[in-house]
Amino acid sequence: MSKPEGPPSPLENLHVPVQLKLAAAWISFMFLYIYVDYLSLYKPGFIDELLGGTVHEFDIGPTFVAMAITLMAIPILMILLSTTLPARFNRTLNIVVAALYIPVSIYNAAGESWSYSYFYGLSIGLEVLLLGFILRCAWSWPRGSARRS
Repeated sequence: MSKPEGPPSPLENLHVPVQLKLAAAWISFMFLYIYVDYLSLYKPGFIDELLGGTVHEFDIGPTFVAMAITLMAIPILMILLSTTLPARFNRTLNIVVAALYIPVSIYNAAGESWSYSYFYGLSIGLEVLLLGFILRCAWSWPRGSARRS
């Protein structure tokens, strides 16, 4: 096997479309969101709360389950929508949904004990950073050149 002659070429920095960046950010957000929920199962007393029919003082019932699936379904759908919608609507939808999910992410830590404040602070911080990245990508969506007749 022979080695190439001369200095190694620099790595190529490919252009990543905005739609792909947005989808990747929503995927990252969902992994983090789900993993935080999963790790919450290990908190002492959390399973007992679930078995007792409550989550964070909310009764588990049809309304709670519908709201929980809605909160999860929107970011999940944003993965698909970010790659398939026309640019103008895609940009607007990503800005609106990401902006609405910042307070949702912060609210998810309400009522948590201080012993888990680092865990929730870190997870919320990461979620908000991802949502900020989505906002920045969507807000700075490149404009095409105007068509001339």
